[in-house]
Amino acid sequence: MAFIRQFRTKSGATGVQICEKRHQVVVKTIHVGSAKSEGELRLLLKKAQRIIDEGKTPLFDLKEYEIKDKYGR
Repeated sequence: MAFIRQFRTKSGATGVQICEKRHQVVVKTIHVGSAKSEGELRLLLKKAQRIIDEGKTPLFDLKEYEIKDKYGR
């Protein structure tokens, strides 16, 4: 199971890592980056979530449920 970990660095920035646990033991850690502002942190969290989602297959094909406006968009 993969999860996103946030932590405070010595310089005061917020670090973002992706950790993978197997049988309650962390077996892999990927450092995504360090953020000095809330905006940078949001971008790093989105990047980390995209990395986690890369290997997943969706449960549903959401394209079939898309709602189109009256112009067909």
